[in-house]
Amino acid sequence: MIQLLFLVLFVEAVVAFLMLVKIGPLRELVIKSLDQVKVGKGPATVRTIAGTMSVILLSSLMSIVKIQNKGAKLGTMSPMDQVLWRTHLLEASLMGFTLFLGFLIDRIHHYLRKLIDVRSKIGASKEEFEKLEKEKQQLKEKQEKSSKERTTLQNKMSKLSEAVKKLKSESEGKDKKVETAEAHVVGLQKQAAELLLEYDRLLEENQNLQTQAFRR
Repeated sequence: MIQLLFLVLFVEAVVAFLMLVKIGPLRELVIKSLDQVKVGKGPATVRTIAGTMSVILLSSLMSIVKIQNKGAKLGTMSPMDQVLWRTHLLEASLMGFTLFLGFLIDRIHHYLRKLIDVRSKIGASKEEFEKLEKEKQQLKEKQEKSSKERTTLQNKMSKLSEAVKKLKSESEGKDKKVETAEAHVVGLQKQAAELLLEYDRLLEENQNLQTQAFRR
């Protein structure tokens, strides 16, 4: 019994040490093993073992108290009672430490599991944050590109507007030249008509003069 308790206590101490101190992948291996223990019938088995050890611990304590009371009544304890008292005390101490380490391992596993879950959530949140930062950077680059394109378009529009104004002014100048030319053509047409009338008058006078000269 004592050798078994020493073995269990040693195993629990090693498990607790591996959970507290990270040595390669051993911590993850221990945590996964405890996860499997807590699945299915594992918790019920552990509770049964803990309950049995608690009953044995109480029995050992009661035996210790009985031996002490017997020694107190007799004034001294016999060598056999001393051996039994030391045996029960050692067993009670080992069982007490075993139960305490078991409870400690359970709590450490519980909080480590919570810590792992929190870290995984933090990792996911960090990845999401980095993704949002990349999207923000991409949107910023797109905005800068759009701003540059808008500036370029505005410059082109201003150049086109200046070109349109220049063409309009040139068109107005040409329109004025056309109007001047049309007015000049109208004046020339009037002069031609007047000259034609004058030519007809002179032709008529010439004919009259020829007729008069012929009559003489």
